[in-house]
Amino acid sequence: MKPSEEIPKLRMAPLETAEELAHRAEREKRAAELQREGNLEQSLAPFRVGSVSYLNAVPLTRGLEDEITLATPAKLAEMLQRDELDAGLVSITEVLFHDRYDILDSIAIASLGEVKSVFLAHRRPLAEVKEIFCDTASLTSVNLLRVLLAERGLRPEFKPLPDYETASQHDYLLLIGDPAIHFLRAPHEHEILDLGAAWLELTSLPFVYAVWALRRGVENTVLRRQLRSARDFGLDTLDSIIRNRNDYDYEFRKDYLGWHIHYHLGTDEKRGLAKFIELLRKHGLGPVYEPEFVV
Repeated sequence: MKPSEEIPKLRMAPLETAEELAHRAEREKRAAELQREGNLEQSLAPFRVGSVSYLNAVPLTRGLEDEITLATPAKLAEMLQRDELDAGLVSITEVLFHDRYDILDSIAIASLGEVKSVFLAHRRPLAEVKEIFCDTASLTSVNLLRVLLAERGLRPEFKPLPDYETASQHDYLLLIGDPAIHFLRAPHEHEILDLGAAWLELTSLPFVYAVWALRRGVENTVLRRQLRSARDFGLDTLDSIIRNRNDYDYEFRKDYLGWHIHYHLGTDEKRGLAKFIELLRKHGLGPVYEPEFVV
């Protein structure tokens, strides 16, 4: 072989350090996340969708934030009833008490035990309860508390909470969502009855607080697919959500979103839902309709 015909030697690319590999992996991961986020942008039109503004709903609306109307559970229920929304992440009782919605299967806001953001705060014994002041945004938690107390033979009067500023002045108050978390983390003299923990103690089952309610009579195959994609994106990037949000502190977000709340609606959650329906009917809280699930 002539010298000019010699095969050139291969030149090896310099090895990357562990730090460089980690940075490259992080860049590629971020690029993939941006691509998924871009695929979800402007993807809900022409559908009108609403959700709550609470921290626990964030993983279910990942990538859809700019397309969703945010409101309290009670307000979302009103908008759905007026056909101002095609879908809403609403309290489970809105679906159970009105035979006009389908539930998007496999997705929920639920807990198995202590939930941290739905509780009765009381500074007098439960056995003495005569009236409870309730967060006016609440729907499901009021009925869950009615059931839990009725099972103990207690039927207090439920009144609207005038404002959050004077909440701690009441002997018995029901709080939900972010205001409940604020109350829990601030100095207070109340004992806390966590409704998720009380439900687990009573039934040994998870409790479903909220679901995607879809207005019947509307073709929504594309909407269902996009809501599932947002859920998948949110759960796949849950560590990033926990790390980058500024609600409360990192350790609380990690504990709350990573442990206390879960987002699947499976067999056990449906058993818990069936038990809730049974107890609502037992204590005359209704009428209650059987839920209809769509995939």
